[in-house]
Amino acid sequence: YKELLAKGENVSLPALVEQVRSRDERDMNREASPLRSAEDAIEIDTSAMSIQEVTDQVLNLLSLKGFVQHP
Repeated sequence: YKELLAKGENVSLPALVEQVRSRDERDMNREASPLRSAEDAIEIDTSAMSIQEVTDQVLNLLSLKGFVQHP
């Protein structure tokens, strides 16, 4: 949203959110290669988290899986 505004585009946040939701709905329900989460995907609800909290959560999960070392 901010990027589009910075480019001088006339955008409405609610309209943009609806466009993304609509696109995702189409992608999930298309016949060929529908958008799906991987079977082993880990979903993190970030809606109430700060950027730092999200980063820490992801790094902790990667550490638990043995991909990175995180204090």
